[in-house]
Amino acid sequence: MTALAVSPPSGSRDFDFIHGSWTVHHRKLRKRLVGDDVWDEFDGTMNARAILAGGGNFDENVLNDPQGTYRACTVRMFDPSSALWMIYWIDGRHPRPDPPVVGSFMSGRGVFVGNDVIDERKILIRFIWSEIAGNAARWEQAFSIDEGNMWETNWIMNFARQQA
Repeated sequence: MTALAVSPPSGSRDFDFIHGSWTVHHRKLRKRLVGDDVWDEFDGTMNARAILAGGGNFDENVLNDPQGTYRACTVRMFDPSSALWMIYWIDGRHPRPDPPVVGSFMSGRGVFVGNDVIDERKILIRFIWSEIAGNAARWEQAFSIDEGNMWETNWIMNFARQQA
């Protein structure tokens, strides 16, 4: 009996670019959703790998935040029935998964949106992946308190692949 070649579901390889070791430059608003314009800048690292035979991926992060270094991780899972990605962020300072953001890539840009609560306010949260190249990528996070009419970008990460 011969094995049949099966193509992966469309979109399931969108995050393959992230596998490997990265240096990350962070730019993060000090205070969110209060009109602040003071940004903290710091560096960190991220290591990512495939999980579940390529059905998802996992990364571990070290963030050298001026308020104190901490660790975090991301779990990304692809749902072949909807062709959507679910992304869960887990901050090591209070280790529980945040509610997922859900979305997909189109023309090399990934947009992922979900619901969350910040300081007892319901918000929309959005992740955007862009500027994806072999050795670089950009991620940004934004919050909306008005159902997505206006967004406050509050965290930007620029990724540079570490050389072996």
